[in-house]
Amino acid sequence: MQSYEERLTAPRSWWVIAAAVGVACALMLLPLGTLPMLGGLVGGAALAAVLVSAYGSARIRIVGGALIAGDAKLPAEALGEAHVLDAEEARAWRTYKADTRAFMVMRSYIPTAVRVEVTDPADPTPYVYLSTRHPEELSAALAAIRA
Repeated sequence: MQSYEERLTAPRSWWVIAAAVGVACALMLLPLGTLPMLGGLVGGAALAAVLVSAYGSARIRIVGGALIAGDAKLPAEALGEAHVLDAEEARAWRTYKADTRAFMVMRSYIPTAVRVEVTDPADPTPYVYLSTRHPEELSAALAAIRA
């Protein structure tokens, strides 16, 4: 049984922005003195870093015959065909082709994705949309657990 794991980490530029938020907080508190300025630098940067880290902590895993994506856990029996989406097709499935009932682990900074049909008749979710940097590998791993 093939396994797969990917963490959808935030891009490096977001970490630079988190540091800039800390500097901005420090500059806002500069008129109050050195100690408040340092507190603003550390506190602002730490808060921004926590937010970037939390958003970039989404994981996609295939473990024990199940797809675990974000908060969802789907057994292999409930999964249909996986469709690899290039950047243009992924953008279409995120926008005008999207179904409001679909489960999406979507990150705008990752251009490619995989769309997995949900075949469980008791589940109203038509498909799962997964942003991924390695769509072919994820699709192959999904095919392996379905087989």
